[in-house]
Amino acid sequence: MLRVSAIAEQAGVPTSSLCCEGFLGQAKTTSVGLGYPNLALATVPGHVDVQTADELRTNVLGTTVEHVISNLTGEIAAVQATADPEPGEIVFEGSFEEINRLFLENGWSDGLPIVPPTKEKIAEFLAFTDLPADHAIGKLLPDNRLATVWNVAVNGVMAGCRPEYMPILVALVEAMADPQYGVEHSGNTPGAETLIVLNGQLIRQLGFNYEQGALRDGFQPNTSIGRFWRLYLRNVAGFLLHQNDKGTFGNTWRVVLAENEDSLAKMRWPTVATDMGAPPGESAVTISRFTGGNVIVSVFGDSAEKLLPYLGNALVSHSGWELIFTVGMATGTYRPLLVLSPLIAETIARTMTKRDVQDWLYENARMPAHLFEKYLWGWTNLVPGKRTLNDWVRLGKIPKAFAGNDPNRLVPVVTKPEHIMIAVSGDPLRSNCYLFVHNGMLGFPTTRTVKLPLDWRTRLRDAQA
Repeated sequence: MLRVSAIAEQAGVPTSSLCCEGFLGQAKTTSVGLGYPNLALATVPGHVDVQTADELRTNVLGTTVEHVISNLTGEIAAVQATADPEPGEIVFEGSFEEINRLFLENGWSDGLPIVPPTKEKIAEFLAFTDLPADHAIGKLLPDNRLATVWNVAVNGVMAGCRPEYMPILVALVEAMADPQYGVEHSGNTPGAETLIVLNGQLIRQLGFNYEQGALRDGFQPNTSIGRFWRLYLRNVAGFLLHQNDKGTFGNTWRVVLAENEDSLAKMRWPTVATDMGAPPGESAVTISRFTGGNVIVSVFGDSAEKLLPYLGNALVSHSGWELIFTVGMATGTYRPLLVLSPLIAETIARTMTKRDVQDWLYENARMPAHLFEKYLWGWTNLVPGKRTLNDWVRLGKIPKAFAGNDPNRLVPVVTKPEHIMIAVSGDPLRSNCYLFVHNGMLGFPTTRTVKLPLDWRTRLRDAQA
């Protein structure tokens, strides 16, 4: 609503944006990023989802209407926006402890100690890209701040990255700035968090962990690049807790998931990046937001026939309200991710390709239509009135696989087999798998290839010497 209000104000039309009480802080900070720090807000007391019709009417008539009238007829108080420091400007000189205190007090840190971004350290990062420091990658909502190679390097230093990670950091911000990804949703109330999947030669060259403990901190590249993502969202995009980041509970940042490409090559399965359109063999990052995940413990069997039911059961049982992104709010944007240990993947691959697995899961990982409809329309406030999957089939919004009159018929959880993402990583001698449930268009899967400087091997050798 605020974005629409900003467009109207730009056209000379006065506005008053309705805002639930719990979102006032977010609305005020978001309006600054939109270039209208004094956008008029009309408060709706409490939260409309848990109010009776009478309570909502009383609150609107008693508070909201008065605010709307005042906003459209009275004077709006001016708000002074705070200017950012200029790139290259030295904002402070002091000890490690003093610098960290300054960063904490200004909201430039995630609460952990940061590496002070000195000009010397920033220069070391800039040496690992052929792009100029002032190269503009894009503008990031909600603060509408420019993402540049310079501020990528600054946040890379702060996160504890090594200079040679710089090409990956640039690729990540290019993906973050892609409108398809939808970075503006990074502060929504479900509090989903981004997972970074890495493919290509850089996994080995930079020492990423892709075996035991693949999703746990402890390896510098996996850990520090994961931290970089959240720091960049905070410091450049502008997602701060109690302001633009409104995750009800939230997640913390996730370490980078590097695929086991030795196992993939042995099975002749494509990587996640190749599935997403990256050239085979190229190093690439894929980002996607997930509301959470769960382990699939002790998958047992000596054939694909025996192993796949575990995966299908997990896909159905752990997909819940996220299904509104399959049908309803955003048709066809649900992209769950199965992470298979190499042991399980290689057993399945004896008789099946990755696409075979996706087809099997599409046909067999299904839930009763009446339960699916409850997730969409019975237990949400997205669509008023009674809706059915049949309605959506008739409107051409979803495939015919969802059609039928029997409420107990089984329907898929995604609209296409290839929408089930599959990665291979983790302990090569363990039989556990993992499922991430996806946040749909609010963090849609986006891939970028990593562009290396022309003399990459020489620079890397010197840095690692």
